[in-house]
Amino acid sequence: MAEDTLESADELLAKQHRKEKKELQAKIQSLKNAVPKNDKKRRKQMTDEIATLEADLNKKHEEELKQLNADGHIQVEQVTDEVECLTVENEPQEDSKQPRLTKAQKRRDKKAAQEKERESRIAEAEVENLLGERHQEGLKLAQKLAQQQLQIREISSDGHCMYRAIEDQLSQKSLFGGAMTVKELRCQTAGHMRKNVDDFLPFLSNPQTGDLFSTDEFEKYCSDVEHTSAWGGQLELRALTHTLQLPIEVVQADSPTIKIGEEYSGDCITLVYMHHAYGLGEHYNSVEKLKEPVEDT
Repeated sequence: MAEDTLESADELLAKQHRKEKKELQAKIQSLKNAVPKNDKKRRKQMTDEIATLEADLNKKHEEELKQLNADGHIQVEQVTDEVECLTVENEPQEDSKQPRLTKAQKRRDKKAAQEKERESRIAEAEVENLLGERHQEGLKLAQKLAQQQLQIREISSDGHCMYRAIEDQLSQKSLFGGAMTVKELRCQTAGHMRKNVDDFLPFLSNPQTGDLFSTDEFEKYCSDVEHTSAWGGQLELRALTHTLQLPIEVVQADSPTIKIGEEYSGDCITLVYMHHAYGLGEHYNSVEKLKEPVEDT
């Protein structure tokens, strides 16, 4: 009997949480609609308020789940009242006088039900995205960059993102004539690595055997850097900081900023490294000046 009660409470609590997430999503949408897109100050305040609402709801749900797991029940009668509207909606209404539905009407009803379910899943996904890793990472990065009066400048995710981000930085800073292309950056990176094999080879190994790259494997790696859309990382950044003779810093949400080439005194190139961007995961973005400077409090 106790197990049945626990299962019932678990189901009811889950329904309550889904209902509260939907209500939060509706409230968030209402907040967004209420603030004009060109009112940057109010939209920043709205973003902070949304983050607080999300965090509070998440904390509330965690505490309720902990309480349920701890004592086996969680005021089942109260939860039942709160989700009654959900259960009533799902219960079929008996009406002996209701006319028999035609096949066409059944198809329309089925299609409408599927569309309603799809919209419900979309609403839940939007709330989960706001509470998810990608959204939280974006908030943390925005806060870090704002301290430097910067904001993220989106770069396309096509395998060239690191080089495109550097290309964008050079263009913004009018360095090298502002005309250094991705192809040129890749060529310079590969060339520097080939000329300084001992500085890079110890950090490259065969993923299957764990053995250090052979000469042929190293040349293949450099060729991919130069001629393909192979993803760039810290080794390539190290090569670029020497060829450009500029310092490079990489800002991350949950880790200290990585600084490469601090021996150079030129204008620093700033990149943003994201662990949870898009469906691909890791991604580099550029930065630009904050369009609305943060006011000192």
